Amino acid sequence: MSGRTQARACPERTCVGCRERAAKSDLLRIVAVEDECVPDPRGTLPGRGAYVHPAAVCLDQAVRRRAFPRALRSAGALDTTELRKALAVTAGAAP
Repeated sequence: MSGRTQARACPERTCVGCRERAAKSDLLRIVAVEDECVPDPRGTLPGRGAYVHPAAVCLDQAVRRRAFPRALRSAGALDTTELRKALAVTAGAAP
């Protein structure tokens, strides 16, 4: 045996709000559908994705910095109302 451990590498992504690196499983994937930011918790929607912590603070920073249109390569501003609703439901479910 070579002495190496069988630990698997955990993919990391950067939150577009706070710019901190975190495990992919700790972040929420966002995709652009038409002119709207849509959460993609399963990570299966087609298209370019951006990642954000499931917290209102990171979402507010991303909107203030105009990070979603830049990360998703969208021409104009994106609507985040659906994303805010999904975040409110997620935050309400947490203990």
